Amino acid sequence: MAWDRNQMAARAAQELQDGWYVNLGIGIPTLVSNYIPEGIKVTLQSENGMLGMGPFPYDGEEDPDLINAGKQTITELPQTAYFDSATSFGMIRGGKIAMAILGAMEVSEEGDLANWMIPGKLVKGMGGAMDLVAGVGRVVVLMDHTNKAGESKILARCTLPLTGKGVVNRIITNLGVLDVMPGGLKIVELAPGTTEYDLRRATEARIIV
Repeated sequence: MAWDRNQMAARAAQELQDGWYVNLGIGIPTLVSNYIPEGIKVTLQSENGMLGMGPFPYDGEEDPDLINAGKQTITELPQTAYFDSATSFGMIRGGKIAMAILGAMEVSEEGDLANWMIPGKLVKGMGGAMDLVAGVGRVVVLMDHTNKAGESKILARCTLPLTGKGVVNRIITNLGVLDVMPGGLKIVELAPGTTEYDLRRATEARIIV
């Protein structure tokens, strides 16, 4: 047994701290907005020019003009602010965003991140990921532990083009939570029903005690 996508997002939401400005990446991280803990007030920022994103809309209540960076429809809040991309990236590059929760194709044991392209496949662009990993205070990666072929996505070294070197602080997968430490990765938490053996077997990267 392991966490499903929604349980992974709920676990990642526990990383949020009151008063923080947070950016949610494309994919599983967008689900985090549905699981913000009670009593915690965070402001979600989207690099396409929105500060103060609400949860996903109910069916039939979508507004096509309100989208996040992944082109998904979202909702606004009474305090929501809108601005151009230059202002948005000024916030990111200026260190105003406390944490980014991002998806990934690969993460290395040294905290290197690859999440923007696969060679030979058409991509629209790198998006804001490179700015985010360079400008925010903390980077949490939210991803499946293995690919569809069952191969580890947490590697000794990334094989795909890097988004940033040594930028990841914490990795949350369907199998558990790992922290990037000097010398390798440290197991912080196991998903219910997952053993340490299960996690180690699914991880190519070095795990330290």
